[in-house]
Amino acid sequence: MNNDHPSSYLPYYRSPLAKHTDLIWNMHATQEINYQVSVVRNILNPDNPTLARTCAKHADRNAKVRVKRLVVIDSKVDEIYGEMFRSYFSSWNFDIHWKVISSDEINKNVESTIQVAEAMDEAGLLRRGEVVIGIGGGVLLDVVGFAASLYRRGIPYVRIPTTLMGQIDAGIGVKTGINHGAHKNRLGTYFAPSSALIDPLFLKSLSQRHISNGVAEIIKMALIKDKTLFGLLEAMSSHLTPEAFSSDDGVMKEIVTRSIASMLAELEPNLWEAELSRCVDYGHTFSPSLELLANPALLHGEAVAVDMALSIALASGRGLLTNEETERALSLIQISGLPISHPVFKLSLLEKALLDTIRHRDGLQRIPLSDGIGNVIFINDLTLNELEKALIFLEDRVKALGGDVAA
Repeated sequence: MNNDHPSSYLPYYRSPLAKHTDLIWNMHATQEINYQVSVVRNILNPDNPTLARTCAKHADRNAKVRVKRLVVIDSKVDEIYGEMFRSYFSSWNFDIHWKVISSDEINKNVESTIQVAEAMDEAGLLRRGEVVIGIGGGVLLDVVGFAASLYRRGIPYVRIPTTLMGQIDAGIGVKTGINHGAHKNRLGTYFAPSSALIDPLFLKSLSQRHISNGVAEIIKMALIKDKTLFGLLEAMSSHLTPEAFSSDDGVMKEIVTRSIASMLAELEPNLWEAELSRCVDYGHTFSPSLELLANPALLHGEAVAVDMALSIALASGRGLLTNEETERALSLIQISGLPISHPVFKLSLLEKALLDTIRHRDGLQRIPLSDGIGNVIFINDLTLNELEKALIFLEDRVKALGGDVAA
């Protein structure tokens, strides 16, 4: 044996390595997700430890060492509740680095994400032990969650939604996202918060329009999953106000809790959307395109309402909803202060949006339609002719009620 050859240094005989093309390693891992959604009233009362111990498990008002955290708060929320949050965190011995951002839909972009990431860097947060706290509506929570998922490939964050939309929809799942180009939520991740803390008292400061915005998503859950919830909404349709949602009224509490429970029950088995036929996509086939193109701008729930009305008309045309059910569903949307049509919502937009939806849903339409109130089926054979008839149906309804297409 040649002692100068590298193999001479091996204490035993070694067979030659297989060719590179023959090498295969199969990797398998699972990611466990654990997070808590809690409804707790009056979290800004300094005597209530819930907020403090959500943000720091062992928070102690008498601790000698201050607890470092980053709070990212919506500018409008900061105007109303900023001093109360600062007083609360100070009383619990937190050392807070504050980042106030404007979180209108126009700011749901890469630039806002970078601003939040830079705030994380400036705060000097530990990678796992010092959380980010997002306080605001769905737009802010999406941006903060997206930034948290990217920064150091993921740092923990807490969601405190202050809008009805945030409390029953955007703030309780695991998706994050920002708009990009001409598309809504085109860039995003699945990244669960460590906790979502819901206080109905925040809703008292909302405008009626923003309450209606959230009601749209509650109507969605009622139409596809919960007939009892639909009946409760009908019974309370003239009382869906900021004061009612922030109150301790039993019926209003049941409306909110049923909506949250239904949403979480649908999300939990399919958090990463391995199954693309999702009933919670009801009202979300055409609405993203409408939401980005409408001028003046529509809120998310308003665009969803127009999409839901179209879905109701489509279901009616297929005989999935009776005339009575169709009337009840459309009436509930309208009496809740939501639109059922829009000048931009034309066949050309629907055709383009449907093509994009098919790509998003991996080659199939997978459109959820109500099969009676409280049930859902999926279709893959929707035609442009059906869409045109559904649009005419809605336009005729609006005109019959004395409105115009923008009603």
